[in-house]
Amino acid sequence: MSVKTSSKLEKILRAGHLGVTSECGPPRGSDPEAVREKGNLIKDYVDSINVTDNQTSMTRMSSLAACIHLKLMGIEPVLQMVTRDRNRIALQSDILGAASFDINNILCLSGDHQSFGDCAQGQNVHDLDSMQLIQTVRHMRDEGKFLGGDDINRPPDMFVGAAANPFADPFEIRVPRLAKKIAAGVEFIQTQCIYNLDKFEEWMRRLVDKGLHEKVFILAGMTPMKSAGMAKFMKNRVPGMDVPDEIIDRLVGVPKEKQAQEGIDICVESIQRLKEVTGISGFHIMAIEWEEKVPEIVERSGLYPRPEV
Repeated sequence: MSVKTSSKLEKILRAGHLGVTSECGPPRGSDPEAVREKGNLIKDYVDSINVTDNQTSMTRMSSLAACIHLKLMGIEPVLQMVTRDRNRIALQSDILGAASFDINNILCLSGDHQSFGDCAQGQNVHDLDSMQLIQTVRHMRDEGKFLGGDDINRPPDMFVGAAANPFADPFEIRVPRLAKKIAAGVEFIQTQCIYNLDKFEEWMRRLVDKGLHEKVFILAGMTPMKSAGMAKFMKNRVPGMDVPDEIIDRLVGVPKEKQAQEGIDICVESIQRLKEVTGISGFHIMAIEWEEKVPEIVERSGLYPRPEV
C-alpha cells in the first residue's frame, strides 16, 4: 500500500513498523500550557498524539485549538472530531481549518451523549454519523470537493481514522461493523481499552479471517489501571468496557500504594502479548491524566526508540 498523505503516522505504519499513539485531553480552560505540558511528557515516545473532542461531553478547549498548540511544538497531532456537536457545514469547515495548519490525521467519532456531561440540556446534532464523517473526509481529500459538489482550493491532506469497540454487545456484529467503516474509507482504527485479551484476540482472529487486517491498520487501545477502585468502576459503570475479574483480583492482591505500579505492569504485559497477534499494527496508549507514565510503558514494552521516517 502506497503512502497517501503527509502523515508521519501513516508512513510508519505503511513501512511495517508498530505505530504508537497516545492522547491528551484539552483543559477545561484557555491556558495552553496545560496542553504543552502533556505534549512534552510524551512527544519523544509516540508517533502522534490524539487530542480528544469534549470527551464525556464535558466542555473543554477545542480539539482543533489544542492540536494547533501541539503542531507548533513540532508534535504530530491526531484531530479527534465528533459528529455530536456540528452539522456538515461546521464539520467541513473545521476539517479545512485543521488542514490549513497541516494537521494530517483525523479520528472520526460519534461522541458521547450530552447527558453524560456538564450541558445535559444541549442538543445533539448528528447531521452526519461517524461513518458519513469518514466518507466526507475521504471525499474532500480524494475528490477535492465539498459535499455540495464545489471544488476545494487545497484539499485536506489527512490520514483517516476511526474507533472500534471489540467488546460491545452483540459481539457478533463487531467485525461486520468494522467492515462497514473500512468500506466507508477508514484507514486506521484505534480500539477501546483492552483488558479481556482472550476476547480481543478472538475479535482479531475473526477480522483476519476476513482479510480486513490487510485493508486497515489496527492500533490496540491500552489504558493502565491506577487502582483496584478504578478497575471496579470501569467494569461496573463504563458501558462497553470488559474488565475480567482476574485483573481486579490482581490489583486487590497488592497493597494500595503498589496498585498503580501493578496496573502499569499489567499494561506492559498486555502490550507484549498483543505484539505477537497477527493483524496488530500498533498501540494507542491512553494514560488518562497520567501522561507521565507513557514513557515507562513504551520503553518497557520494547516500543522505544521510535523509528524515523
